[in-house]
Amino acid sequence: MFSTKEMPSPSSLFSAYASMTASIVLFRSMANELIPHPVRGYLLSTFRYFFKPRSQVLTLVVDELDGILRNQVYDAAETYLCTKISPDTDRLKVCKTPKEKKLTIKLEKGEKIVDNYEGVELRWRFVCAEAEKNNPHDHFPSRSEKRFFELGFHKKHKDMVLNSYLPFIVDRAKTVREEHRVLKMHTLSNSQSYGGIKWDSINLEHPSTFDTLAMEPDLKNAVIEDLNRFVKRKKFYKRVGRAWKRGYLLYGPPGTGKSSLVAAMANHLKFDVYDLQLANVMHDSDLRKLLLATGNRSILVIEDIDCTVDLPDRRHGDGRKQHDHHLQLTLSGLLNFIDGLWSSCGDERIIVFTTNHKEKLDPALLRPGRMDMHIHMSYCTFHGFKMLASNYLEIDGYHQLYEEIEELMKNTEATPAQVAEELMKSEDADIALEGLVKLLKRKNFEAEDQVDEAENRIVTQRAAKRQKIEKKPKRPVRATRRKITKRRY
Repeated sequence: MFSTKEMPSPSSLFSAYASMTASIVLFRSMANELIPHPVRGYLLSTFRYFFKPRSQVLTLVVDELDGILRNQVYDAAETYLCTKISPDTDRLKVCKTPKEKKLTIKLEKGEKIVDNYEGVELRWRFVCAEAEKNNPHDHFPSRSEKRFFELGFHKKHKDMVLNSYLPFIVDRAKTVREEHRVLKMHTLSNSQSYGGIKWDSINLEHPSTFDTLAMEPDLKNAVIEDLNRFVKRKKFYKRVGRAWKRGYLLYGPPGTGKSSLVAAMANHLKFDVYDLQLANVMHDSDLRKLLLATGNRSILVIEDIDCTVDLPDRRHGDGRKQHDHHLQLTLSGLLNFIDGLWSSCGDERIIVFTTNHKEKLDPALLRPGRMDMHIHMSYCTFHGFKMLASNYLEIDGYHQLYEEIEELMKNTEATPAQVAEELMKSEDADIALEGLVKLLKRKNFEAEDQVDEAENRIVTQRAAKRQKIEKKPKRPVRATRRKITKRRY
């Protein structure tokens, strides 16, 4: 036992503490003066490395984007974790569109979920952080928010997580998406929070199918067979060294069902639709970014390609290259977008161009390999009319006005949209068909009047030209003098 006499006094302890503190402050000041800052940082990090307790937790960061591409693991984790929400979760995002049957539930930022796989505990956390500032002159401004998942687990399970757990999540998410698959219509939007231009989507609920489409049977069957053959030939495209894509050109007058055919193709194949408006795309680089952002098993539609945007050609008429630096979206960029190297960045994609004036398109857009199948959407035929009558008026057999309508349609140009609009005016089949007969007769009379006017215009022009020739004064004939030459003998 220590006696109280052997213990130092409080004043002695305070003096020793003050002396030691002064020594430490002096040593620190000398170290700051004599040892450079980088060396001090290196010594401090080395000290922490050897004396800091080692963590047994490994954290994987799953970013939303991989460069300019979406991260497949991120999308899979987002879908998979929505099926693992527990009562312990504090905050969730809930949304529902008017036509959806179920609620869509997603994680709110900062929320955590604990998952178990083969007896191993895995901790997920959804993180939203402020993104780094980008170059202000860059065409793709950086996102104001960076989203990613953090996956934490014991280090000894690293191989199991990478080789088994994450592939399981990708497969499971694919199954969940197929079970709840809803066709989407994607369109362009400008969003500074996402980095400029991006795709936004809504549910595609267009009712058009090949059964309700007013097309000639042979043409309709040819399109269906071509689509079915395309989706079954993955190995064929790989064997011949071609990108797994198909191009269709739909051309014809307005109102002939080009948009309805696109919707029927999407419903037939269960493909999402991407509606691309070239007027909103300012640079070839934007076009490439949008192509990379489109998903597989999709239809990319560019409607009214002849009047959407005036694309500059790659060269002037005399063969010289263009030097206009203000023109960023070019024809060559669009061609590379369709069948260049960038077109191979995806599988099972269909590209559809629509136009009212095929003759206005650049021939480079129409060659095989870009637009593989040209589909002429013509005026309504009698077979197309019977299909519309069956859909709108539920007439499956014969009607007394069919013969008259068939004769009128042989000499009258009416689009399926005009015929359908007339059939919608009454639910009574007799009244609706009588209105259609009146429409066809009126259009027939108008067409005859236009022909008569054109013929009268030609006759008038010929008569005016003949009168102009007759009134032209005749030139006097000049007398020519015959030169008489004397021969010398």
